[in-house]
Amino acid sequence: MAWAMGKVIDLRTPQGRKPQPGSWGAAFGAVRPALVLIALATLGVVAQQAREGPAPGAAVHALAALPEPAALAPGERVSGHFARCGGGGDWAELCVIDGDTFRIGERRVRVLGIDTPEVDARCPAEARAAEQATQALQDWLNLGPFVLLEGAEPFDRFGRELRQVVRRTGAGDATQLADFMTAEGGARAYGGGMRGGWC
Repeated sequence: MAWAMGKVIDLRTPQGRKPQPGSWGAAFGAVRPALVLIALATLGVVAQQAREGPAPGAAVHALAALPEPAALAPGERVSGHFARCGGGGDWAELCVIDGDTFRIGERRVRVLGIDTPEVDARCPAEARAAEQATQALQDWLNLGPFVLLEGAEPFDRFGRELRQVVRRTGAGDATQLADFMTAEGGARAYGGGMRGGWC
């Protein structure tokens, strides 16, 4: 409403004030019903997916949030004999770099959920622990076929593929490499962030 010459003038129509032709208000008013329908449909799809859980083959995100190994989704199957990766560009097709990283051809795979001592050690104690972890990883990989499952982030800042590594056993069970390495390979559980030293 507005005042003019002492009189009240009602600028609204019964449906409310009408926007001027060609204005943003007119354009929004024309598409508003379609936007509401799209929003409702999107909410319905999200709610349905939340009830059903992740689709088969969906990425596994954080190690802490992983289901039990027997319930893990299918992943990339790997089989073959792993050697030690040599220096000077002498790389086997399948080889172990250190206690938490291995190669598949040109690909470097970093095992999710663990941290191990560096081969380029800062002290003799770290060098011994790095050798133990590297040997433990090589032994586990050579026990038979295993599966790679993608994490929340597919690569780390060094370009390595971040993967959970699982071996399926009989009756639908599975064992996780990270669990073996923390129990037998001298690894520490690791979920990101700062890491402690080994010396």
